[in-house]
Amino acid sequence: MTQLQLNNQAVSIDKGQLSSYKKDDHEYIHQVGSPGWGKSDDEMFPVIGPTDEAYFKVQTPKGEAILDQHGLLRELTYELKSSTETSAIFEKTYKAGTKVKNSKFPKKSAEEWLSWPYDFVFKKQFTLSKNELKIEFIISGEKGMPFMLGYHPAFKLHSETPVVQNAKKEISLEEIMAVGSRAFQVSDCTEISLQDDKNITIKSEGFGNFMLWTEVTNMLCIEPISFYPYAVKQENLHEGFQTLGDGETVFSVFLNI
Repeated sequence: MTQLQLNNQAVSIDKGQLSSYKKDDHEYIHQVGSPGWGKSDDEMFPVIGPTDEAYFKVQTPKGEAILDQHGLLRELTYELKSSTETSAIFEKTYKAGTKVKNSKFPKKSAEEWLSWPYDFVFKKQFTLSKNELKIEFIISGEKGMPFMLGYHPAFKLHSETPVVQNAKKEISLEEIMAVGSRAFQVSDCTEISLQDDKNITIKSEGFGNFMLWTEVTNMLCIEPISFYPYAVKQENLHEGFQTLGDGETVFSVFLNI
């Protein structure tokens, strides 16, 4: 477990997964083992959304990739590269064509092995400052590699009537739950606030959109995404790709409390 500390703020990171963010002992992050999702955060890369209706195949300029829901990054293990009292950097590396065991197989998936035809390095950097946790995603790899990126943090709900708000509207927990597994789309948005017993604001750079998901009343996933996957049929998921340029591409999320 990696611990970050600054005054009255405390962060716990479990092998790259944000497992706790507290200020004055108030917990903002969903706790693994509580009802709801089995994780507290995750990344969706190099695709977002399900692929089963497309027989787990995703088109790329190098041919078809074999990917399950939300890609294969989540099946790789983070390595801690460095840490200080207020920061930590984790990294995952993938070699093109390497077969990765699908943890969803066989109970939740028919595809046992996943693969992607490009090399990439994916870094996740945490930086704690006054009333803010910054999480950066730094992607490098072959120029022209297609990808989409989503960040999937889960927030603990404390009140009976939490509300999500952005510049355009308020969204109730009931509205989000009514959408179900597809996730509630919030397009063209870079900032969302969760109004609960204590409020938290999620700001993003590079993503451009959010989606909201939960099936229980004690947690809520507020997910910055580069593309809303249900906007197209699964066989056309490649339409949501962007491409890597020279050097590193950086996406950022700011949790303000």
